[in-house]
Amino acid sequence: MATYVVLGDFTEQGIKNVKKTAIRAEEFRQMAIKHGAVLKETFWTLGAYDIVQIVEAPDEMAMTALSLSLGALGFARTQTLRAFSETEMKSILTRMA
Repeated sequence: MATYVVLGDFTEQGIKNVKKTAIRAEEFRQMAIKHGAVLKETFWTLGAYDIVQIVEAPDEMAMTALSLSLGALGFARTQTLRAFSETEMKSILTRMA
């Protein structure tokens, strides 16, 4: 499975309902399962982003569907980054010309 880092910012609706953010994280965990993905970790952060989540998904289409489903709820805007492990990066480097 591929690893993704999801960076999230609360929307106005999200910050108004911030007391339910831990409940929404669990709901996202269940949503991920329905998309064949696994929410590995959720962090609430200070700085440029309010939430950072680590997700494993079988492919980009599953991750995109999951991200769109999350965004449609209206509580957060997200940016999703594909992350590579050290092993994956070593394999990538062997393909360089």
